[in-house]
Amino acid sequence: MDSSELMTKVICGDCEPVLGDFPDNCVDLIVTSPPYADSRKKSYGGIHPDKYVEWFMPKADQFHRVLKPAGTFILNIKEKVVGGERHTYVIELILEMRRRGWFWTEEFIWHKKNCYPGKWPNRFRDAWERCLQFNKTQDFLMYQDAVKIPMGDWRKARLRNLSETDKTRDESKVNSGFGKNISNWVGRSWAYPTNVLHLATECGNRNHSATFPVALPSWFIRLFTKENDLVLDPFAGSGTTGIAAKDLGRNYIGIDINKEFCLLSEKALAKTCFRKAINYEATEPEPRQHIRQHSHW
Repeated sequence: MDSSELMTKVICGDCEPVLGDFPDNCVDLIVTSPPYADSRKKSYGGIHPDKYVEWFMPKADQFHRVLKPAGTFILNIKEKVVGGERHTYVIELILEMRRRGWFWTEEFIWHKKNCYPGKWPNRFRDAWERCLQFNKTQDFLMYQDAVKIPMGDWRKARLRNLSETDKTRDESKVNSGFGKNISNWVGRSWAYPTNVLHLATECGNRNHSATFPVALPSWFIRLFTKENDLVLDPFAGSGTTGIAAKDLGRNYIGIDINKEFCLLSEKALAKTCFRKAINYEATEPEPRQHIRQHSHW
C-alpha cells in the first residue's frame, strides 16, 4: 500500500497481516483498546491470560514498524482477576515490549466516573483502566497546550497573598528533586493536566461489547497530533477513535476482524463526515464511498 492511499478508511481483517502491507513510519498516533484476556469471546474468540503476550507481540511489532519515529502508541488495557488474584499479563506485556525496543514513557489512568456498582467478597469494583504510552524514541511530538485545563477558583485565594517562600523555588524536604515556585502561577488561568483522566464510560452504544468514550481518544489525539496527521486504531470496534479523529480534523484508519463492527465503524464515520460537511457548507457525501475514498476536511 502506497502512503498516498493512507487517508481515511475502515479495513476488515486481522490487523497483523493487514498492517504488513503498510509502509514503514507512516502513522502519527496509534490509539487502541484490544480485546482483554478472556473477554469478548463472542466477538473476538477470547485470549487466555497466559497466552496474551504471545498473541499480542507480533501485532505490536507491526505497530512499531508503521509508527513514525516521533509518533506515540496509546494502549488502553486492564488486568483481570484469575484464581482470586490479579493476573500479571499486562505487566509481562510491558516488559516484553521494552525488550522489543519500545520506550514505556508514561502511564495514564482513566478514572471511570460512572462505573457500575457491585459487591465482591474480597475486592472493590474496578473504577479505572490503564492507558499506557509507548514510543519508539525518547524524542517524540507532544502538544501539551492543546489539553490545558482551567486552573479553578482556588487560585484567587491562594495567590492573593504570597509568602517569601512562595516567591522562590521551594525544594522538597525529602530531597526528591521536586520543587515549586508558587509565584509563577500569578496571572495564569490555565494549567497543564495530571496523568489521571476523569471520564464517564460510554453508555449510548449498545452494539459493541466494550466501548470507551469519545473523549478518551480525543484527549490523546489532541495531545499527540496536529491537524491532518494520521491516527490508527488496529482494534477499531465500533469506530470511537475514528469519530474523535475526524471531529478533530485528523486522518484515520480503523482495522477490525469483526465484519459487523467494521460496518458500525463505517456508519459512524459517515455520520461524522456528513456532520462536518454541513458545518463547512460542503456537498452531502455518499457515506460508504466517502469512507473508502476519503477527501480532506
